[in-house]
Amino acid sequence: MTAPLPVVFTADFTSTAQWVAGRSWAYPGGGPVNPRDDKLDHLTADAAYSRSGVFHARRRQDGRWNTGLLTTEGSEEGFTVRAGDVLEARVRLPKEIGAWPAIWTWRDGDQEIDVFEYHPDNPELLEFTNHVRGTHRYHHDQAVHPGAWVDLRTVFGTRSVDWWLNGLPVFADGRGVGHSWHAYLIVNLSVCAGRYHPAPQTGTNEMSYEVSHLLVRRDTPPP
Repeated sequence: MTAPLPVVFTADFTSTAQWVAGRSWAYPGGGPVNPRDDKLDHLTADAAYSRSGVFHARRRQDGRWNTGLLTTEGSEEGFTVRAGDVLEARVRLPKEIGAWPAIWTWRDGDQEIDVFEYHPDNPELLEFTNHVRGTHRYHHDQAVHPGAWVDLRTVFGTRSVDWWLNGLPVFADGRGVGHSWHAYLIVNLSVCAGRYHPAPQTGTNEMSYEVSHLLVRRDTPPP
C-alpha cells in the first residue's frame, strides 16, 4: 500500500499569517462586491464570518449579504497549491436556498480549479470544474444533500485533475493543469443573486457552511 504524501499545509483559519479575510482579487478591485458573477456578496473581514471554520452569510439592509471569505493570496505565508499537490477537506454543506459554498484556487485573474461548488436547490449535486483547461462534471450522489458532511479529495495532476468524494473516485478530467501551474487557495460562502440559481427566500437572513479541516499534500524531494 502506497504511503500518503507528506502534508505541506494544514489550514488554521484563525491564522492571519496563513489567511487574509474579506478580500480577494478574484473579485473586481479585490472586493467587496462581485455582481457580474451573480453574487450578492459584500465581503467582510469580521472574524465572526470565517475564522472559526464556519463560513457565515448574513443579510444586509441594502439587499446584499455580508459574507465570509478567506484566501492565502496576500497573506504573510502566501501559500500556493502546485501541480501534483493533493488537497483534502471535510465540509458540512449548507441548507439554505441561495447559499453558494466553494473551495477553489485563483491567481492573476485565472488559474481557477473548483475543488467543489454546491447549491441547495440541486440537493444531490456537487460541481467540479477545471477552468484552466475547460472541463467540468456535475456529480449526482445520494450522499450529497443539504446539511450533509462530505469528504473531498482533489489531485491537481499535470495531465489530469482528479476528484474524489467520500473516499471514491468520481471524476478524472484527463486535461490536468500543466507542469508550471500554481495558485492561491480561497474558501468562502457566496450568496446567489438569482440569475443561475435562486436567490435566498424571503425570511432567510442567515446561512452557513463548515470546513472542519483542510490540508494539502505534496511529493517533496528528500533534504
